[in-house]
Amino acid sequence: MASKNFQPSRSSLSTASDTSEPQGKPPLPPRVTFARRTLSGRYVNYSRDSRDDLDSELSRDDYMNYTVHMPPTPDNQPMDESISQKVEEQYVSSSLFTGGFNSVTRAHLMDKVIESEANHPQMAGAKGSSCAVHGCDGNAMTDERGQDILPCECDFKICRDCYIDAVKTGGAVCPGCKEPYNATDLDERAVDNGRPLSLPPPVGVSKIDRRLSLIKSAKSMLMRSQTGDFDHNRWLFETKGTYGYGNAMWPKEGDFPDDKDDGVHDPGELICKPWRPLTRKLRIPAAVISPYRLLIFVRMVVLALFLMWRINHKNEDALWLWGMSVVCELWFAFSWLLDQLPKLNPVNRSTDLAVLKEKFETPGPYNPTGKSDLPGVDVFVSTADPEKEPPLVTSNTILSILAADYPVEKLSCYVSDDGGALLTFEAMAEAASFANLWVPFCRKHDIEPRNPESYFNLKRDPYKNKVRADFVKDRRRVKREYDEFKVRINGLPDSIRRRSDAYHAREEIKAIKLQRQNARDDELLEPVKVAKATWMADGTHWPGTWLHPSAEHSKGDHAGIIQVMLKPPSDEPLQGTADETRFIDLADVDIRLPLLVYVSREKRPGYDHNKKAGAMNALVRASAIMSNGPFILNLDCDHYIYNSQALREGMCFMMDRGGDRLCYVQFPQRFEGIDPSDRYANHNTVFFDVNMRALDGLQGPVYVGTGCLFRRIALYGFDPPRSKDHNPGFCSCCSGSRKRKASVANTPEENRALRMGDDDDEEMNLALFPKKFGNSSFLVDSIPVAEFQGRPLADHPAVKNGRPPGALTIPRDLLDASTVAEAISVISCWYEDKTEWGNRVGWIYGSVTEDVVTGYRMHNRGWKSVYCVTKRDAFRGTAPINLTDRLHQVLRWATGSVEIFFSRNNALLASSKMKILQRIAYLNVGIYPFTSIFLIVYCFLPALSLFSGQFIVQTLNVTFLVYLLIISLTLCMLAILEIRWSGIELEEWWRNEQFWLIGGTSAHLAAVLQGLLKVVAGIEISFTLTSKSGGDDLDDEFADLYIVKWTSLMIPPITIIMVNMIAIAVGVSRTIYSTIPAWSKLLGGVFFSFWVLAHLYPFAKGLMGRRGRTPTIVYVWSGLIAITISLLWVAIKPPSNDSSIGGSFQFP
Repeated sequence: MASKNFQPSRSSLSTASDTSEPQGKPPLPPRVTFARRTLSGRYVNYSRDSRDDLDSELSRDDYMNYTVHMPPTPDNQPMDESISQKVEEQYVSSSLFTGGFNSVTRAHLMDKVIESEANHPQMAGAKGSSCAVHGCDGNAMTDERGQDILPCECDFKICRDCYIDAVKTGGAVCPGCKEPYNATDLDERAVDNGRPLSLPPPVGVSKIDRRLSLIKSAKSMLMRSQTGDFDHNRWLFETKGTYGYGNAMWPKEGDFPDDKDDGVHDPGELICKPWRPLTRKLRIPAAVISPYRLLIFVRMVVLALFLMWRINHKNEDALWLWGMSVVCELWFAFSWLLDQLPKLNPVNRSTDLAVLKEKFETPGPYNPTGKSDLPGVDVFVSTADPEKEPPLVTSNTILSILAADYPVEKLSCYVSDDGGALLTFEAMAEAASFANLWVPFCRKHDIEPRNPESYFNLKRDPYKNKVRADFVKDRRRVKREYDEFKVRINGLPDSIRRRSDAYHAREEIKAIKLQRQNARDDELLEPVKVAKATWMADGTHWPGTWLHPSAEHSKGDHAGIIQVMLKPPSDEPLQGTADETRFIDLADVDIRLPLLVYVSREKRPGYDHNKKAGAMNALVRASAIMSNGPFILNLDCDHYIYNSQALREGMCFMMDRGGDRLCYVQFPQRFEGIDPSDRYANHNTVFFDVNMRALDGLQGPVYVGTGCLFRRIALYGFDPPRSKDHNPGFCSCCSGSRKRKASVANTPEENRALRMGDDDDEEMNLALFPKKFGNSSFLVDSIPVAEFQGRPLADHPAVKNGRPPGALTIPRDLLDASTVAEAISVISCWYEDKTEWGNRVGWIYGSVTEDVVTGYRMHNRGWKSVYCVTKRDAFRGTAPINLTDRLHQVLRWATGSVEIFFSRNNALLASSKMKILQRIAYLNVGIYPFTSIFLIVYCFLPALSLFSGQFIVQTLNVTFLVYLLIISLTLCMLAILEIRWSGIELEEWWRNEQFWLIGGTSAHLAAVLQGLLKVVAGIEISFTLTSKSGGDDLDDEFADLYIVKWTSLMIPPITIIMVNMIAIAVGVSRTIYSTIPAWSKLLGGVFFSFWVLAHLYPFAKGLMGRRGRTPTIVYVWSGLIAITISLLWVAIKPPSNDSSIGGSFQFP
């Protein structure tokens, strides 16, 4: 019979119709167009609503106004819901979703994503058995292990689409044996005897509704766990417990691995155990920190006295020289205070992974099976240009994430390709294919690090502490496969180019044949022009950026793309087998892989895409729709997981008592490939081991752009829970308090932790959320779910805003077409229009250093952050060791700081929720580039002193020298104590001092000028992407260090070096040929000139290039030029008529 248009749910296998929904109902998800290319080259469209499908044999008019509905009968049984969702997830994971502004969301079913064969059942385009239905070339349905799903007892192999047709339109009759399907035989869920089965979800209830119902049903559990009351009936139902004698004693469960005795215990022990913290704060020893603070105070007093003395004792012979020096010294003292005051309270922290495992992964009364109760984590990897960010580097980063030691079903990886390059797409697919071997190998042999490139290049013994007998054989085989994997990755550019050229030639031949067929005999044929497209491995056009850009296929103009490379893993572990056809024996090894998704957001001309910040916000929205992990780890494409337990280390802070008030956990950046001497301070250890530890003792470290574990709701712009209420005024303090209490009482319990802004009207007003987060109802509904899942465990009455134990052991929802289609819509170029994305929500726009601004906004709302320094480095990456690249990197950082200073993010405008020393630290972030103005002037002062024969003081008297000595000694002593409590080395501190002057006289000055131009003239600032590739010399690991690439940033330091060297020669010549030589002024000028040259020595060395390659003539000519200029100066300005050389040396 006929019925109204079909209204799909998120789990429906059918596509949405064009009709609008009745008023009062939520909007339908975006419609999806499914299409598949057959082996014959014909496109088959599975949708009923596509207007532009020219290859489909079915017309739209046949399905325009009605949908056939067949009531369930004994011969027409509905398809089992669990298996239907699994089959659709398999179908979705093999489809490339595209869409965007004014375009239909399409799901293109791909036969293959790479040239080689996909051999993991979770991977997109995985090969399987062919459908046995005549005329169909699809793949048969498979399970998590890749085995064929046979819905009929006759073992007739059938694909997903033919099965749907057989069930819905064919009377549920098997095409093979012509017998009706038995629906009960399709349920392949494994029944765990130790865990109660959940009831099937009610019909018509969406995923979000089921998640919210979980939060509401957990209230009673939460109250019981916090009050300490023990529900014995529930304990009996969910465990294997029995009644004891007189109902007064409970036997210990034999399923608990820690319970080896036959004793009994009171049920109160299950809840009232001594509470063990997950983290500890380690104070700096008083023998180190007390003298350190005392020296800071002493140096402040000495600086104040010295500046007062300098102001009162002018140099009457050279007031201009004295004035410039005093102004510079006043600024240096102010800058030193801004840098030193936040260092008064440094701390160290440690984590206890054993306690984390005991609380979240050990069987207990609320988690009988011991399944992981840890929250989900979404890992973001960002890349933009495969030429500057090699795909092999990105692939190794992805492999280290997939192999991380974290519950597989709780881990998801999203790769943002902001360039929309097919090279990155296929490199990701190759990485997903190689992960089938690499990840189980890491789990089997406990490999560290889990980046294959770094692991196979280790200089230590790889066989040390390996106890398994087959390790040598497995390692050799995996190494051989990895070498082949690298060959495939490095050959992808040529492979894509050759493939595209071949398809393009075929298309040209077709066009010429068609033109000749349609042309007349006497008609002159014009040359055929066919757009030179980029082709995918399955013989279709790549929807992203083409090698030869054209309309809608360039870096700034292409559709949004989402491809599920690895579909979500099964809920239960999937053990490997000892199959001889496999490379290694994977018996008793979990072979599941985490969810891996390729995302390229839509870009169109006329839209401001906001660079990296916009790409990260697109990932935030897409991940909220697809996996909604309550925590987000963001990594650059060249920063990989060096410590496989890094996620667990960060989770210790988030899940500890008070962890719900942490917005992020920042890890230090560690680098590889740096030259042994660290010429340009690339390790940046003073910042990461001194400044960041010091900020950890305040409100928390700043966000540095990578290696940071975020709380999702903090990125959404919400205030921290239990934030202090601010009275609006004296007159309204009482009424405001009553209003706030009333609003809190009326707020649902699961939403009380969500609060945005100081106004009571904004407190969890869901009606305003679309204006803040956009018009995606799925995204809005996922917010309270992410907040609840990110709460700490309520295992003690002192834990506030906690969640009940065992609440996160439920299986994750399976992917369906409408879910991915919704993710496509939220990464479109228009989605952020008239929302608060980039203003309050997500990564903040308007600065090239969006990382610092994003962290500042969180701290300004009252959030805290912590600094997690692990014994084994959590992450490692690469840094530019070339001088030019390093200067451009520093230029970008300094430019962002200048933008911060001239914006509303200036720390002078911070709210009262930010601590005063934290505010000083952020103020220093915005002010430090301006020090370059005074620093350059001060670097020229010694040369001006030597040229003029004057000095910054009248004479080098004892008072000046004593002040100078005390200031220098206190600085050195402070450096020694910083080295003591931070663990850095003296050489690293000195390298940092050297590059502070190099950067201050070059990149920082340019940043100030660019910032002023933007503020005054409105000229936008652009920056180039830092190259992650090394030099061309494969024999020398540090070949890039010696490459000299000219940049205008080198002009000021070169000028300072030349002027000071010439000034020294001039000063010495004048003093020698002077009748009354002023040796004291010469010594003062020469000393400060050498101080400047010593700091610029790494810069001068970098200009010389490779050791031994600098021609000797360069040094000869440098000396001749310096002598010539000195003699010219003496000739132009002779000292006096006295011909005597030298004179008596006078020292005051």
